[in-house]
Amino acid sequence: MPFDDSIIDRLSSRLLLLPPALPAADTLTPDWAPSQPFDRPPVVAAVLIALVRRPEGFTVLYTERAPDLRAHSGQVAFPGGKVDASDDDVADAALREAYEEVGMVRSDAQVVGFMPTYFTGSNYLITPVVAIVEPSGPFVPNPGEVHSVFEVPLQRILEPESYGEFRIKRDGREHRTWQIDHDGHRIWGITANITRQFRDIAMSELAR
Repeated sequence: MPFDDSIIDRLSSRLLLLPPALPAADTLTPDWAPSQPFDRPPVVAAVLIALVRRPEGFTVLYTERAPDLRAHSGQVAFPGGKVDASDDDVADAALREAYEEVGMVRSDAQVVGFMPTYFTGSNYLITPVVAIVEPSGPFVPNPGEVHSVFEVPLQRILEPESYGEFRIKRDGREHRTWQIDHDGHRIWGITANITRQFRDIAMSELAR
């Protein structure tokens, strides 16, 4: 069995089969502590970790956010966003956002599982949705939201050597996240941390 396919098989047994129940707000610890406590419930959101099947092997899809967005402009992100009331669940939200942002056809994606929720210092409660994608056409960025689209080989994502440390100061305090550099793109913050968690889930089965 090819290496990528064996990883997919292992992932299917390691991921959550159903979206995780959202934890109570008073039990959440953000990835970095904001200077002021939150005065509202967390925003429920979803991102899509799209494992794109290519002739040379699987890749992971990322977007570079448009430079004029109010939040996280210019940063690298997974397709995704806020879960709307009209969405059936987090998977429905992630697939809708992927279509809106990069034109990913919903029928091209097969959801294989879910990761635990990730709580951010900006008060977003994110559920990563993992899907196998066999694209029927190119990914086309929506210029209102996405500046560019790129893919990173899955094997590179799985290598521990791919991860460095990113440091940033907020309110005079230093925060650290994972960092991945690929082909002129720097992945850091929430996206890099979720990528690392995905990598750890994928490889923990190999370590047994």
